[in-house]
Amino acid sequence: MKAKIRLYVDAPLGQGQAVALTREQAHYLFGVMRLGQGGVVALFNGRDGEWRARVVEAGRKGGTLECEALTAPLAMPPDLWLCFAPIKKARTDFIVEKAAEMGARRILPVATEFTNSERIRVDRLQAHAVEAAEQCGGTFVPEVCDLQRLDALLRGWDPARQLMFCDETRAGGSSALTGGLAGPWAILIGPEGGFSQAERDTLGALAFAHPVALGPRILRADTAAVAAIALWQMHYGDWR
Repeated sequence: MKAKIRLYVDAPLGQGQAVALTREQAHYLFGVMRLGQGGVVALFNGRDGEWRARVVEAGRKGGTLECEALTAPLAMPPDLWLCFAPIKKARTDFIVEKAAEMGARRILPVATEFTNSERIRVDRLQAHAVEAAEQCGGTFVPEVCDLQRLDALLRGWDPARQLMFCDETRAGGSSALTGGLAGPWAILIGPEGGFSQAERDTLGALAFAHPVALGPRILRADTAAVAAIALWQMHYGDWR
């Protein structure tokens, strides 16, 4: 029997493993989805793959599931980070959701000179990443990191990780990535006001940074994030 409901849990999964539900998870399964004792759920935790589990206890404030069988192994996405400047709340949520769906391994909010929104709630954004993984069938959930300044991020950068720098001033130019650069990568998306000239100069001087255009038009930051991940996945990722 294939489970129609997928649920992320922060607990080990394995044959015969009992998994205790939080109050919120119990409300969702038994109150919203009307699941009862004997019902089947697909569980994943980002480490042990996806497991078919059966409800053995169902209550208003909690419950217990028992793992029966592995239904999908852990599928790690490519080693791709998404670095982006936070924007309005709903659009930042969108960026995190799509990054999780499209195969980013890590999500790093960065503060640039023109960033308009410098306050984020990492726990809320992480919850959006979890929900996206639940809905898209993923078995891995990317980590959402604390906000950090772009200059600090670049100072501690490992030069072995290539950086796809999406430069809005190149709109209409070539979108081609430099070929033959395997290994870990990151994508950098700027704020609504774009990068400052000083930031652009700094990035242009870095050997590991590769400026690209995302088509003939200047894109909104949330659209740019989706377009950039798709472009990278087609060149280096698991969409090839």
